[in-house]
Amino acid sequence: MATTGRLLGSGRVNDVYEIDGAWVVRRNRAGWGDAVAEGAVMEHVRAHGYPVPRVRLAESTRTELVMERLAGPTMVEAYAAGLIDAAEGGELLAGLLRQLHAIPGCRSASAGHRILHLDLHPENVMLTPDGPRVIDWSNTEEGDPALDWGMSAVILAQVAVGDAPIAGPAHELLDVLLTDPSHLTEDGLTEALRRRAADVMMSAEEVELLGQAEELVRSYGR
Repeated sequence: MATTGRLLGSGRVNDVYEIDGAWVVRRNRAGWGDAVAEGAVMEHVRAHGYPVPRVRLAESTRTELVMERLAGPTMVEAYAAGLIDAAEGGELLAGLLRQLHAIPGCRSASAGHRILHLDLHPENVMLTPDGPRVIDWSNTEEGDPALDWGMSAVILAQVAVGDAPIAGPAHELLDVLLTDPSHLTEDGLTEALRRRAADVMMSAEEVELLGQAEELVRSYGR
């Protein structure tokens, strides 16, 4: 277990603690996941030039990932502060998806299979002085890139059809993402909707929005 300092932030299942000025440890509160495997994927994509935090695999465990401490806002925070607009955000997300899917997989030899993030949305992109960094790779796997596009689209659509203050910007981001052009397919959308419906971490309100979210995504011709 890494020696930790103050709590820097918390998500649905993880807490991030300070180690020092350069490193943090992300700890899963419920003991889920495989942080070492997640970190190995991050190192793989980073070796191909993809913008992710550095990790220290030797100091990580199944439930703790030691990684580079990042400075800067998330895309959501940057939008709220007027640092980027929705068009820039949508283009950035689309570019990050395309860049990721150009990287060869770690394990799969199946034709067309690539590394998928499966949770790539504005809260998981930090805008550092050195450029964007994609965080939270706990859902990563290898498969059809269309599923990654589907997951990002459905996540944005759920926010867009809700009543949160960022619903409007989420709709604008989705507009750009799905007209980039996107690589979303019917199969990718169907599987993304199935996975979101089965996600035990979603609230009842979020699950209720899935039908409207599907309608919104399909309105783009999917």
